[in-house]
Amino acid sequence: MTSRATARPSRAPRPSVAAGRLRGIDAARGLALLGMMATHLLPTFEANADLTPTWIGLTFSGRAAALFAVLAGVGLALSTGKQVPLEGTALNAARRGIALRALVIAAVGLSLGGLEVNLAIILVHYALLFVCVLPFLGLKVKALCAWAAGWILASPVLAYLLRPWLMASNPPLHLGHNPSWEDLTTPFPLLGDLFLTGYYPAFQWLAYLLVGLVIGRLALTKAMIPVLLLTLGTAVAALAKALGTAAMENWGGRAALEDVLNAPDYPLHSVLQVNLTGIRQEGSWWWLASAAPHSATSLDLAHTSGVAAAVVGACLLLGRLADWVDLDLLLPLRGAGAMTLTLYSAHVWVVSGFYRKPLPAGWTEDGMYFAHAATAIIVGMVFVLLKWRGPLEWLGHAANQLGRGGQPGPR
Repeated sequence: MTSRATARPSRAPRPSVAAGRLRGIDAARGLALLGMMATHLLPTFEANADLTPTWIGLTFSGRAAALFAVLAGVGLALSTGKQVPLEGTALNAARRGIALRALVIAAVGLSLGGLEVNLAIILVHYALLFVCVLPFLGLKVKALCAWAAGWILASPVLAYLLRPWLMASNPPLHLGHNPSWEDLTTPFPLLGDLFLTGYYPAFQWLAYLLVGLVIGRLALTKAMIPVLLLTLGTAVAALAKALGTAAMENWGGRAALEDVLNAPDYPLHSVLQVNLTGIRQEGSWWWLASAAPHSATSLDLAHTSGVAAAVVGACLLLGRLADWVDLDLLLPLRGAGAMTLTLYSAHVWVVSGFYRKPLPAGWTEDGMYFAHAATAIIVGMVFVLLKWRGPLEWLGHAANQLGRGGQPGPR
């Protein structure tokens, strides 16, 4: 009996390795936050007649926000049993906690939605995704893989069929602005926007949380899992982008879409590389063959999910390297990633202060971005080193604990 008791701890993973892997998840969140800030503050198109994409647009557009959403699914998996999902009373308690946390996120998003700012604020859509994913939290990896693959394939087709019907309504079930408290008085346009016609359509974006649940249910403490995520994610992302490019450029897709596109201010060859938001994707089934950022097609969802998986794998590998050299290499990123709700909200509020105003004398767009990024990194590092939660993270945690009603919460 004694020999068994002493043998068991020797087979458990070293605490430093487990901690390093969780640091890798937070670092990926920090990277997503900095990428979203880049698309907000730096130009994604050159200021010329052809709207030539910038490297910022080509690198981060669509990918940073998708990474943010995939990581939400990873976090939910880690807080609901990791490899083995919770069951019964514990699972129901976890669902209540997540639902109340989603209410906090939605309240923050609706409040920010009242600001005058030229940004698409993700928080209300993000909160809705937390609620939509609740039925899937008790599923194991195989079932989640099937749901994720099916959602990636089917939801864009259904959305393509439903969007014209919603937009043809009188008034159209579309907001054209960030959701705010006032929009609660017109629930049908609000729900139409959140699910299908808005910037982050939850109907298709649920795929990201399902992919994140798959990742979070894997044995992240095993050495080969980050390598698998990095290699498989890269392969899926490259294949999806290659198919989308071939469909547009070699198989006649772009020519067909140019015949139906009625947006002369948005050259199709440019927006296919950076951002299809704002363009009515209707009138041709070729829209579904695109892998363009923010098109929410099957190829776009597959590409950005693959990129997200690869980034998570790379960050987990860096966490393992940090353990090996006994140096917290990820501290700048994981600090920001540990309090993304607070830092993202503060970022949006600060940007709103410059809406339709010139930058202060001597400031450039690059300088403004680096100021936001450096502030996020420094503040995040201070909070992590002091072992504090961010203010809005504290509210979300309190709501989560209240919903759980005494059941064990996330570690």
